[in-house]
Parts: sequence; structure tokens; C-alpha cells
Amino acid sequence: MASVELRGIAKSFGRTTALADVSFTVADGSFFCLLGPSGAGKTTTLKTIAGLAEPDQGTVLFDGVDVGDVEPTHRNVAMCFESYALYPQHNVRDNLASPLRSPRHRRPEAEVVKRVTEVATTLGIDHLLDRKVGALSNGQRQRVALGRVLVRPADAYLLDEPLTHLDAKLRASMRAELKLIARQDGTTTVYVTHDYVEALSLGERIGVLNEGRVIQVGTPQEIWEQPATVFVAQAFGKPRMVLLPGAVVDDPAGGRFFRDVSGSLRAPLPEGADVAVGTQLQAGFRPRDARVLGPDAAVPDGHVAVRGRVAVTELIGAQIEVSVEVDGTLLAVVGDRARLGQVAEGDRVTVVVPAGRVLMFEHGPEGARIGP
Repeated sequence: MASVELRGIAKSFGRTTALADVSFTVADGSFFCLLGPSGAGKTTTLKTIAGLAEPDQGTVLFDGVDVGDVEPTHRNVAMCFESYALYPQHNVRDNLASPLRSPRHRRPEAEVVKRVTEVATTLGIDHLLDRKVGALSNGQRQRVALGRVLVRPADAYLLDEPLTHLDAKLRASMRAELKLIARQDGTTTVYVTHDYVEALSLGERIGVLNEGRVIQVGTPQEIWEQPATVFVAQAFGKPRMVLLPGAVVDDPAGGRFFRDVSGSLRAPLPEGADVAVGTQLQAGFRPRDARVLGPDAAVPDGHVAVRGRVAVTELIGAQIEVSVEVDGTLLAVVGDRARLGQVAEGDRVTVVVPAGRVLMFEHGPEGARIGP
């Protein structure tokens, strides 16, 4: 096992900047998730750690040692490619065993058989061991590719969206298995994904990457409750965080507060925030933190409210998603029937949110969060 650190990594392909000043540290034996949309630079980051891509600037360190001059085969990392990269001429058993039969990592055949059987059983592909790769579905191939990584000891596992092609039920099961394997092996893991659920459920720490830049690194709780920017806030949660534009205004009773453009939402500014009157901001809250009340309902103590009209209601299993139109902006509220009440499209309603769950951001899609 080894800690992995990236310092100021930059990488371009012609005129396209893939990475720009990427820096983060993965502690020895920890599980780190790198989250970002397609084209954010996630795979390039993994290849840079593995030595398959040479950075234009910056340093990659294992246990504090610069590995810039170390060849990929000597970095002792195991990487799972999104494109599988299996040997088509071999069956599943031989694909899984290939790392343990290589000259560098050769193991006794009895150990190979034992380890292959263990990993195949964990991944639910033990019944496919004698099947050729060409006879597998995409999901089965992906599990074989993942198994080939997990079968041998390594200082670090580099996993590039290894669950993408699995169905939802199997993905949930595999998330639990991966977490268990990582905990048992104690192997440093860098896991790339575009799925925020995977990042929150698997990662001990999460790095959010966009357009080649690391926007924020933190624990799942920190990323969820204290997103650094609008981009990070909306990268987590479905439906996405609600954002209402507005501005800072004077409070006749003293001080300042935020008022949205509809004029119905009045929210306190974060403690210690020094924001001038007239500054445009965005108030954000997560749909699960809100409740729907009647149009003339009193606002509970410690809450803020915004009034609008129900545009759409959607029944999602035991929960309801209610879309409320507020001055041309649709905001979502999610909860069970008891919490949201009986609402119908066209109803006038009041959406209430605990004041402490409302976050303030600067104006714009990359607006930084205001406050501590």
C-alpha cells in the first residue's frame, strides 16, 4: 500500500487543456472518489498516476517519493479501464489469472486458483469461469475487468468507472462489495465516477473535478453540506439543489438579508458575511429539506418561505416530487405524502425550509458559497 499525492499536475493535448493545476492527496489505505462529468479529466488523472500519461507540469508522489521517472510496470498499481481491455482469446478464468501468472507477479498455481475463485465468487462471475470473453454481456465483461484488478496485491487500485455498464440492482450490490474488499485489503483506491451516489457511498474523501480543475476535496458530509461552489452543490443530489436568484437588501429593523426576485423569500445572510446591499446572490436548498404547506400557512419559527404554484407532481414509489413555479423558476420538493400533504397541479402553495439549510452563493454557474 502507498499514499498517492498529485501536486500541480497540468496536461494538454494540443490546444485542449485536460488538466490544470490538479492537486490532491489520497492517504495510505483510503478510498478516494474522483467525481466529474464527461470530459472533466478524470481518466487522464488516473493515467497520470499510473504513468501511462506524462504530465506537462507537476509531480506524482507515492509515499512522498517522486515517481516521475518510474515506469508504469514498476509503480505497482492495478488499473481497471472503462473499455475492459480483456484478452479475447482467453476465457474468464485465464483473464482473471493473467496478473498472477505474469513474470513480475507470478504466484504458485494453487494460490492462483484460490484467489481467482475468491474474486470470481465475490463478483458473482464464478459460473462464467470457463466462458470465452466474446460470449459475455457488457456487464459481465466489466466485472471480469474489475476482477482482474482485484485479484493481485498492489500499492494502489485505479478504477475508471468500473460499474458503469451494470444494471441498477447489481450496481448497488457491487458498491457494497467494493467497499468491503477495499476495507479488507487496505489497498489505496482512486475511484473515478460520474455518479454522485457512488461517490457518496464509497468515498472516504471525494474530489470534484470539472474542466480539468479540482473544485473541492472533502469528506462526503463536507461536500454535501458545505459545497464550495454552485457546480459542486448541483453535482450532488437528485433532483438538484434548488437555486433562487435575488439580491442583498437592507432590513428596516437593522442589518441586511437576501430577497429573491419574486419578493417572497427573505433569508438571513450567513453569519459574518460582509456583502454589500445590491449584490446579486443565489439562495440554494436541497429539495429534501423543504416542505409544502397551504398558500396562507404561517411560516414555522426558524424557517424561511417562498410562495408559488404547483406545476407538476410525480409519484416516485413511496415519495412524491413536487415542482413549484416561482416567478418563472421551477423548484423541486421531494418527500412522502405525509410530509408534503395532498397537493394537485395548479394549487397555490407555500414552500418552507429551515433557515439553517439555506446556502448562499455568488451569482453565476460557478458562484462560490458565501460564509463559513
